[in-house]
Amino acid sequence: MERPGRLLLLSELRVRNAAYDVSLNRSLLTWKKRVSSPVYHPFRPSLSHNVPVSEIISVREEEEENGSRQKEDGSWKKMKEQEGGDCRQSFTVMYVERGRQHRWRCAEVTFTCSDGALCQRWVSSIREQLASIGSRPKHLLVYINPFGGKRQGKRVYEQKVAPLFAQAGVSTHVIVTEYANHARDHLRTGAELKKYDGVVCVGGDGMFSEIIHGLIWRTQVDGGVDLNCPDETLSPCSLRIGIIPAGSTDCICFATVGTNDPVTSALHIIVGDSQPMDVCSVHHNNAFLRFSVSLLGYGFYGDVLTDSERKRWMGPARYDLSGLKMFLTHHYYEGTVSYLPARGTMGTPRDASTCRSGCAVCQHNGQLLSEKGEKYELSDAPDCESEGEWRTVRGKFLAINAASMSCACPRSPKGLSPAAHLADGTTDLILVRKCSRFDFLRHLLRHTSKDDQFDLTFVEVHRVRRFRFTPRYCQSDSDLELDLQENKHQIFSQICRDHPACGCTPAYSSWNCDGEILTHAAIDVRAHCQLIKLFARGIEEPPVFEDLTNPCAI
Repeated sequence: MERPGRLLLLSELRVRNAAYDVSLNRSLLTWKKRVSSPVYHPFRPSLSHNVPVSEIISVREEEEENGSRQKEDGSWKKMKEQEGGDCRQSFTVMYVERGRQHRWRCAEVTFTCSDGALCQRWVSSIREQLASIGSRPKHLLVYINPFGGKRQGKRVYEQKVAPLFAQAGVSTHVIVTEYANHARDHLRTGAELKKYDGVVCVGGDGMFSEIIHGLIWRTQVDGGVDLNCPDETLSPCSLRIGIIPAGSTDCICFATVGTNDPVTSALHIIVGDSQPMDVCSVHHNNAFLRFSVSLLGYGFYGDVLTDSERKRWMGPARYDLSGLKMFLTHHYYEGTVSYLPARGTMGTPRDASTCRSGCAVCQHNGQLLSEKGEKYELSDAPDCESEGEWRTVRGKFLAINAASMSCACPRSPKGLSPAAHLADGTTDLILVRKCSRFDFLRHLLRHTSKDDQFDLTFVEVHRVRRFRFTPRYCQSDSDLELDLQENKHQIFSQICRDHPACGCTPAYSSWNCDGEILTHAAIDVRAHCQLIKLFARGIEEPPVFEDLTNPCAI
């Protein structure tokens, strides 16, 4: 926490008829109850409360109700009308209060002053400090998906989020989307982005994907960057993105905030939090396909998504059914993976520590990349003899996954790659080789437990900056001839099991790119460090000692 700085105000005010010493400086609002007895009580709950100024939502004046009220027949007049004075001697501060499981809620405390002038001084001083926080958004562009999840997006925004924005003085321009990619297309062409301090999406991960595809595309076009060139360094987006979770899957929100709670996300937006995030670009033959921020999955996860698309009428239950079906089918796929290891950076995929708010790994690696100016070689030749030396793995795989974040969710609290980082300029490449159903089940179950899911002989993980995948069916003729020479003694005994022509095993799978199916299996993926920023601060570490006694919270 920053140093408090000089004291701006110090007064004796009352909270619920109890006297408090209340002080304000540039970083903290503090109120401490006056204790009549000087005797120290070690088991007495804390009577002091500190709120960072950055986490104050708003301040408003209250009208003091007098003990003798006027009659409703109008025979009496209000005392303030008789005296011509101002009875507004109380003010209420709304601020962020932390709850369990990373949830935030809005709490209030009302202070009563001795006179109206003192009340005005306090209100003016707090408002001046709030106005001086330049990171807080004042104008937001909001997109609401009314069809996602349980079709509750509009109701969630109107009942839970809009009132908070209004209390904080945040103006909004709301657009309710009418068709798929409506938000993406509007951001690309129709939105006047200079008028806003950020973009907010109300929906699930699909809605967030629309926003980033529109915003990143617009930024690159305005900057003259060719998106179809995989070697281009993309320009970071200036506008922050807020996520109000209201979809069937809200993995991005869960991984960046720690909970899928609309009120918590709205409060992060109001206080102006900023969390950078990496984005992976996906290309095929020098043609841009999509962006990915969470999971790229080939094999098992690609097959699950492809099969579930045929069962959309089942709702979210379709993922469970398709997952079971693909597990029993147990398809594997042959191909070649070439990857560029992340060298000279902090952290490995096997670390015990995870990415948290103020992550030192993200800060160090982000600064390292900016200083070196993408010094690492991103050559097209996989066998380049440079600092960025490519490595190649060939084989039969049940799953090939690239996790740019932990991919944690309520069902898998640790995620696919627990030590993956949000903003370190890398992605964790997870290769699951062909194995028995029992072993693959062991691997899947470790996503829901505390066991090391990479501590298996058929699983390997690499932290990479870039990777390419080529399925066997579209490799060069020389590669296929090499395969035949290596297996010439076993080719006839293997033909039914390995040859796709018999239909028992498909020749290729599909890529699951953040819940969307890619049209090509051969892809080139590159991680772009801190390309976007969210209205978030990462998952906060819970305090060691938590003061749950707050007599001032309402």
